[in-house]
Amino acid sequence: MRSSWYKSVSSVFGLRPRIRGLLFFIVGVVALVTILAPLTSNSYDSSTSSTLVPNIYSNYRRIKEQAAVDYLDLRSLSLGASLKEFPLCGKERESYVPCYNITGNLLAGLQEGEELDRHCEFEREKERCVVRPPRDYKIPLRWPLGRDIIWSGNVKITKDQFLSSGTVTTRLMLLEENQITFHSEDGLVFDGVKDYARQIAEMIGLGSDTEFAQAGVRTVLDIGCGFGSFGAHLVSLKLMPICIAEYEATGSQVQLALERGLPAMIGNFFSKQLPYPALSFDMVHCAQCGTTWDIKDAMLLLEVDRVLKPGGYFVLTSPTNKAQGNLPDTKKTSISTRVDELSKKICWSLTAQQDETFLWQKTVDSSCYSSRSQASIPLCKDGDSVPYYHPLVPCISGTTSLKPEEFFEDTQVWRSALRNYWSLLTPLIFSDHPKRPGDEDPLPPFNMIRNVMDMNARFGNLNAALLDEGKSAWVMNVVPVKARNTLPIILDRGFAGVLHDWCEPFPTYPRTYDMLHANELLTHLSSERCSLMDLFLEMDRILRPEGWVVLSDKVGVIEMARALAARVRWESRVIDLQDGSDQRLLVCQKPFLKK
Repeated sequence: MRSSWYKSVSSVFGLRPRIRGLLFFIVGVVALVTILAPLTSNSYDSSTSSTLVPNIYSNYRRIKEQAAVDYLDLRSLSLGASLKEFPLCGKERESYVPCYNITGNLLAGLQEGEELDRHCEFEREKERCVVRPPRDYKIPLRWPLGRDIIWSGNVKITKDQFLSSGTVTTRLMLLEENQITFHSEDGLVFDGVKDYARQIAEMIGLGSDTEFAQAGVRTVLDIGCGFGSFGAHLVSLKLMPICIAEYEATGSQVQLALERGLPAMIGNFFSKQLPYPALSFDMVHCAQCGTTWDIKDAMLLLEVDRVLKPGGYFVLTSPTNKAQGNLPDTKKTSISTRVDELSKKICWSLTAQQDETFLWQKTVDSSCYSSRSQASIPLCKDGDSVPYYHPLVPCISGTTSLKPEEFFEDTQVWRSALRNYWSLLTPLIFSDHPKRPGDEDPLPPFNMIRNVMDMNARFGNLNAALLDEGKSAWVMNVVPVKARNTLPIILDRGFAGVLHDWCEPFPTYPRTYDMLHANELLTHLSSERCSLMDLFLEMDRILRPEGWVVLSDKVGVIEMARALAARVRWESRVIDLQDGSDQRLLVCQKPFLKK
């Protein structure tokens, strides 16, 4: 005989027995984790050395506490109780980026560049709250106008910072008190971005920069990308640049690039590998990026070699290539000369040089590696390249080819599914008159979707579907670290992508994506010891006001997700795909919480 508690759950959800069973299974697993956690804690404490960093234990304890909180909240949900909305964060959290605390890292004893890296293990527990936009925040202008003009109140940089920097004012001009315009022809290099791109194309042996894709250059890792001028030009050529730059408290390159609708994320490799697999990019570009390539026994250059495809190019442009006349002879060796000396040890060849721009090409001939001297840098072994913030390794990737993967069936499924997606989502998201609670209406076309993140990208077929539909959006394809690693396929298709652990915050600034999509991500994460509530707060942090969230999952999971969406103040609706399955869409819109 069923208990009254079980009947109350059934009456709330009205679910079929199989789905009810799934819900109880999920709640039961969380409860079991909570019950067993103290036992695990005791064995952990007894076997741990007293020299262990206290923060590690603190984080471990916080995970257990989160599991307990999640269990109580999910139990309240199963009983039909309404969950409270998360409070609003204070002003100090408007531009908060988790896992980047240089002061705290220095206090923890990190140095030699490690203090600038991402360290989620030292993250202190903070109040769960919803990050609000700054007082002067405005909805970005539609693409492509928003590429060249942004609202100054949307980025953490002041007018005084612009005016105090001569290099910045050559690229930017304040049109009014509240707008910044970008001059695509100024600032990055001597004769403008278009001439610079054409120069690189000529150094490769091409007639024009429009021939990059024909020559196999589709994906470009742009290190220290300034304010995105070079990346914006590459996008106009239908290439896929990804800007990476270190975390900056103010005047962030990454924040400005994303505000312009250009692909970017926080990243550096002072001590850790980038979250990309080996042989990922056709070109790695550094124009005055401030990186000293020959330090740490050239480990940074080896990381470039790791992510560079066979036959790929490394482009270095820097005024420091010229030796200073007043320096001793021993100091006159330019950085380009040092890189060239190192390049011979890793089978790169200096293909061309023009002015202060140097271009090296990585070999496609595997015999080059075997013909080197025994004292040369060794080839990496299996397991040396585990690209999720692991330490840099003193080896090179060679020319190992990508393993062929079968994804034709997945592609066909997505083409069919996306036909349903567009018919269901177009009236809500891609329509001529989407819901806009703000004071100002945009000029036609009204579609404001530019920066899209697919949080569980698989083979990148949402990205492909957007391109097939002619949408002017780009997609950051995220592959969870504990899922099947399909990122090499995504990058090989010419798309942007990265590995990420969704138990941790994503390395970006607040309000940098217009749309988040996740297919069965919540089901995937239900088996991991991380908080779905923290995941929803993180999604809200990186989503723009009036931005959209589309979650596809099983009906029981979607019902729980809808309750969590209400806690972060999203407006949501569940859509039945009407295909006979228990799969549902949860479509949410984030409100514009004005002060």
